[in-house]
Amino acid sequence: MDQTNFTGRSAIVTGGTTGIGRAIAYELAAAGANVVLVGQDQQHLEETLNGADGNYADRLKGVLADLSNEDGIKQLFDEADRELGKLDLFINNAALGAGGVTEGNYSEWSKVIQTNLTAYVACAGFAAERMKSAGSGHIINIGSMSANTREKGSTVYVATKSGIQGFSESLRKELNESGIKVSLIEPGAVDTDMQPASTEEKAESVEKMEMLQADDIAAAVIYIASQPTRCDVVELKIRPHLQII
Repeated sequence: MDQTNFTGRSAIVTGGTTGIGRAIAYELAAAGANVVLVGQDQQHLEETLNGADGNYADRLKGVLADLSNEDGIKQLFDEADRELGKLDLFINNAALGAGGVTEGNYSEWSKVIQTNLTAYVACAGFAAERMKSAGSGHIINIGSMSANTREKGSTVYVATKSGIQGFSESLRKELNESGIKVSLIEPGAVDTDMQPASTEEKAESVEKMEMLQADDIAAAVIYIASQPTRCDVVELKIRPHLQII
């Protein structure tokens, strides 16, 4: 059986209207999956849906929702239930960049933590509820190398990504007896809008092999989700060849 054929499988991708999430949504749809992608910006959503290859564009559905609050999460799953009918694969990817605690204020820190960590926990819980009834499913959390490198000046972001790392490890132990897989991908620097450099600077970093492209992470998702039932890819760290950290 061709494990990379996702025909008949249903997926949700959070943060699916830009960067890594968009690349993942495209790759899954191209492989045959029916995909609901969620974002907060109408223009980005339209650009993503309109930019999809005609061979798989009809397998992509978009949802506008703010996952930093319970209402937005419930809205996502209500709409996904109607569109998909079942859930095989959930990609926790939506995230906001953040600096240190000497920058910003309480409401800004809270927004980042609610989006980057609380939403991961809540979405995983909602996804697991649906997967348990089927006795199968796969939750893939997109973390960051920051959970290990813990850079200076990124304390708020590091706190969320470290939380995702611990959450993923514990969640796997909680869910695998129900037939649900849990995987964590921790990328290094990726050419996305979250990087502060200019488009030209990021393209140069990719050329120098100091930065990844979003498609590299999407390919990793396909690899992880293509493994046979007996095989779990628990944690996958991906770094640019010359990002020596």
